[in-house]
Amino acid sequence: MNFNETKIRVRYGETDQMGVVYHANYAIYFEVGRTEWLREFGLSYSNMEAEGIMLPVISLSINYKNSARYDDELKVKTMLKKIPTASIEFEYELRNQANDLLATGHTILAFIDTKRNRPTRCPKYLLDKLQNYSL
Repeated sequence: MNFNETKIRVRYGETDQMGVVYHANYAIYFEVGRTEWLREFGLSYSNMEAEGIMLPVISLSINYKNSARYDDELKVKTMLKKIPTASIEFEYELRNQANDLLATGHTILAFIDTKRNRPTRCPKYLLDKLQNYSL
């Protein structure tokens, strides 16, 4: 597995009066993709937090190509950019049901030790799960 694909249906509340998705919602769609990417490895944010690791976003970029619209079925493709160290990087593609490219994105999240409130290295259990991951 070198990527995850997650489907999302655009809800009315995510759009403006013209039925176009509000720009900030793209970051939320990327978060859904990232969360599901972790789930494929048997991990979750809540379990990581319970073990004392947080993953705040420290960088986010989005390139808008076309508009997502109300009731579109979106596909978020989430790809790990490189093996994590003290941070983890993802790239995203967002497409509609016609496979039109709507947006691309990139995020960097830092591993934070919640007890010390300091950056830390990627947990070994995540690195172990990524051994067979192809970039």
